[in-house]
Amino acid sequence: MTVYSSVLDLIGNTPIVDVSQLSPNPDVRILGKMEGQNPAGSVKDRIALSMITEAEEDGTLSPGKTIIEPSSGNTGIAMAMICQLRGYTLKIVLPGNVSPERRQLLEVFGAEIIDSPGEEGSNGAVRMAQQLADEHPEWVFLYQYANEANPKAHYRTTGPEIWADVPEITHFVAGLGTSGTLMGVGTFLKEQNPAIKVLAVEPPTGEQVEGLRSLEDGYIPPVFDKWGGYDLLDGKSIVRPRESLEYTRALASIGVFSGISAGAALAGACKVARKIESGTIVFIVCDYGWKYLSTGAWTLDLDEAAANAEKVIYF
Repeated sequence: MTVYSSVLDLIGNTPIVDVSQLSPNPDVRILGKMEGQNPAGSVKDRIALSMITEAEEDGTLSPGKTIIEPSSGNTGIAMAMICQLRGYTLKIVLPGNVSPERRQLLEVFGAEIIDSPGEEGSNGAVRMAQQLADEHPEWVFLYQYANEANPKAHYRTTGPEIWADVPEITHFVAGLGTSGTLMGVGTFLKEQNPAIKVLAVEPPTGEQVEGLRSLEDGYIPPVFDKWGGYDLLDGKSIVRPRESLEYTRALASIGVFSGISAGAALAGACKVARKIESGTIVFIVCDYGWKYLSTGAWTLDLDEAAANAEKVIYF
């Protein structure tokens, strides 16, 4: 067995699991890429390492620097782990209504938490981080929503991994958050085979599904524009909070204990499967369910859990 010199060497090369027993079409395979296998527990490990490493290489980051970043959880946790290893101070602007496990994990890795109003969600955290970065020019603002090291991480790693493991892929489905995963993976896959369809999962306008955003709500991540998002995407699936929970529970029923955004992505994949005759769909299991147990997503009555999803940012 390989011995790794650092936990950071474990980022990437995640496995893919066949969950086709949940497909509504027997002629469509559905495969999940298990990003919870990353050491800090999510797909965001990839972009956190990419952004920090690129900032070190171009001189933006140097020993003793302080980083500020808005996050609703996973990016902050990944950055906190890396900053602890590399000796940077990290300040995370965090909406007040994230699940308590996320706050605890940030504290475990030594991040300082700056609370933003929960009712303003992730957009409010972004605004506060931008304001603080302007007030403190000595801090480093990596800004995952605009940092091209975000989609580059997926272009260089996630996309090639999927292509190597599933060259027969016909559709790629992922949640629309920062848009980095969709832009990076989608760009790479279409370069290999332009016939591959790239589809986003987003909530209805004005509704919250953890980790996802609707472009109609007024904030378009700069990396989405920079990487030609409107031209790259072949379509979008609208997924409501209750659907996300239903499919998250469906994943658990076959042993995949995922976070709720994976349920949303699977719901989107199943909608695609119903519309096509045959094919192979790959979707992203962004993280695992351990950080969401306090929400009752698996144990509460489904209607109650769905109502909670309107109040708590899970991703």
